[in-house]
Amino acid sequence: MVFRKPPDGGWGWVIVVVSFFTQFLCYGSPLAVGVLYLEWLDAFGEGKGKTAWVGSLANGIGLLASPVCSICVSSFGARPVAIFSGFMVAGGLMMSSFAPNIYFLYVSYGIVVGLGCGLLYTATVTITCQYFDKRRGLALGLISTGSSVGLFIYAALQRELIELYGLDGCLLIVGALSLNILACGSLMRPLESSSSSPPEKTCVDKVPDQYFVYHEKEKTVEENISILEKGYSDEKCVNNVPDCKQESILNKNVLSSININEKDTYKKKVVEQTNFCKQLAKRKWQLYLTYWKETMVLFKNKVFSALFVAILLFDIGGFPPSLLMEDVARSANISEDDYYMPLISIIGIMTTVGKLILGILADFKWVNTLYLYVTTLLMTGVALFAIPFAKSYLTLAMLSGILGFLTGNWSIFPYVTTKTVGIEKLTHAYGILMFFAGLGNSLGPPIVGWFYDWTQEYNTAFYFSGFCVLLGGFLLLLAALPCWNACTNQSSKLPPNTYSYKVASNA
Repeated sequence: MVFRKPPDGGWGWVIVVVSFFTQFLCYGSPLAVGVLYLEWLDAFGEGKGKTAWVGSLANGIGLLASPVCSICVSSFGARPVAIFSGFMVAGGLMMSSFAPNIYFLYVSYGIVVGLGCGLLYTATVTITCQYFDKRRGLALGLISTGSSVGLFIYAALQRELIELYGLDGCLLIVGALSLNILACGSLMRPLESSSSSPPEKTCVDKVPDQYFVYHEKEKTVEENISILEKGYSDEKCVNNVPDCKQESILNKNVLSSININEKDTYKKKVVEQTNFCKQLAKRKWQLYLTYWKETMVLFKNKVFSALFVAILLFDIGGFPPSLLMEDVARSANISEDDYYMPLISIIGIMTTVGKLILGILADFKWVNTLYLYVTTLLMTGVALFAIPFAKSYLTLAMLSGILGFLTGNWSIFPYVTTKTVGIEKLTHAYGILMFFAGLGNSLGPPIVGWFYDWTQEYNTAFYFSGFCVLLGGFLLLLAALPCWNACTNQSSKLPPNTYSYKVASNA
């Protein structure tokens, strides 16, 4: 498939701005859910693992549904999906203010808000990749900082709103703020894939219209024939009795020939309609087969196969700190008087810095983006191993900053995916990878919470998290060593006006 060359500017910068604010508004509360997590623990009195499901679902369910989100964006476009998802996020947040128990929050906050965020994330990333090529790393870095800035601001905002209006009032106000996503989504003007006019309908596509038109015609002809036959015969018999029989016989002969022709045409149309239904079903089945064949081809790519394992393990181990770091500090008996800034806010602001810096680095030709991503995974694993040794606010703040910066590798992940499978397969591949990322997001915090419920300390949980992230990083590094250069060399030989990257390596 040939794509029109991205403008790398112009209206693309408007897309960057509105995508930034879209991610800011939709991900601010779910990423800063650690503040709400403490309130839900006190309000409902459930275990840490059970309560952690709310935040993990909100951040994971949208990624789990990424294949569906990708299909929605491909079918309807980024703008309609963004507007619809804005209603979902705002409605879910407002519904959560009336939650009578933790199970209600699983649906309202976890599923509704999470699914809306997943749709918005896929829409913003897809339309940004369509508008940018040479500056894609910078553009993705800028829009992805929206969620990080949202985490930084919403962590303090939600804490202040809880003190002023309570937990219910906080969720209502945050939900009302999310309605601004509708204005952002309306500005996501689609980029035309090609300048050629749309192809004409085939004969098979025209069959339904012809059939329905004929069906109405058939009905009208039969009614008119009966009316005309009756009226014409009555008039002739009244005006001219001797000619009545002759005209009636002639009329019946003409009408019988018309009926025979019409019936033959009707039968022919019924056959055509039956054939159309069979061909339509066959075509749909072929589309499903093609989808699964393309999926299998993607998994034959060594880098892609290792990438989905790495992103799964990274989210199992790397996501819990952003949700549970405040409770880690409280479990370490750190006094609130020592707090200069919420740990979640530190993670948020450093994630913003990390996304910007890593996104800018990805645009340099001398930087191997995949190796850069692997480096962030390995460093994240080491930082997670160090959390059990942090016993003061200062050390936890430093580790929060390091983890936040490394979590900024989300800005280069779409870039790595595009380089691995090509722009024409980005939506398909990215949806699969985000499904596994969502699975990791959904499982990570509850696993850490369960470890605490069993052992009454976080040390074992973070050792497990660090091991998962290190394992994913090493697997991706081993898969990338023999074939990453081949992928970049092949893609560099393409014409400047098209984007048709080859699969990096086949098993």
